[in-house]
Amino acid sequence: MPNTISQFAQQFRGGVRPNLFRVQITGKPGPVGESFEFHCKGASIPASTIGSIDVPYMGRQLKVPGDRTFEEWTVTVLNDVNWAHRSNFERWSDNITANAGNFSRLRGESVYGTGIVLHLDRSGNTIRRYTLQDIFPTSIGAIDLTMDGNDTVEEYTVGFAVNGVQSMATGGFDATAGGLGLDVQVSANAQVGPVNIGLNT
Repeated sequence: MPNTISQFAQQFRGGVRPNLFRVQITGKPGPVGESFEFHCKGASIPASTIGSIDVPYMGRQLKVPGDRTFEEWTVTVLNDVNWAHRSNFERWSDNITANAGNFSRLRGESVYGTGIVLHLDRSGNTIRRYTLQDIFPTSIGAIDLTMDGNDTVEEYTVGFAVNGVQSMATGGFDATAGGLGLDVQVSANAQVGPVNIGLNT
């Protein structure tokens, strides 16, 4: 336990800044485009919850793990001058279910895209990568228009349903190239007298 401010500073190491991040959305019907990274004002590290099941036994409740659920993921987007990103989100939503009738142009996995959140350190290296699997937009927020909207730019939110989340520590490598997604297996075998010792990790 640090007893002095110097000891605390050595352990804290400046902390992690919430304004150092990149967000990508890929694999959706119609490209969002690389410039989305520059127009994504805010996002979040996705949350998940494991439910709890109460099993009664002789006047007591045994709690056992239930199912995992993923909360809606929301991004805040700065409106670009060509309205390219909002148009893509609206087109994606329209293709899932039309506005005028209950029709869909998308089937099966073609509905889904992939969200990627890259958290950066103060040197610009990726220190954590989150991949949001099989996402689709559930809501596209309003853009408020007002005569007294001075000294501001337009922004809106997009909410996504999420079917799965994977996290990866990237060790400073650029996670767009896969980060440290390594599956390492080490095998060893040794003979000690009459005993054969095997090791797999």
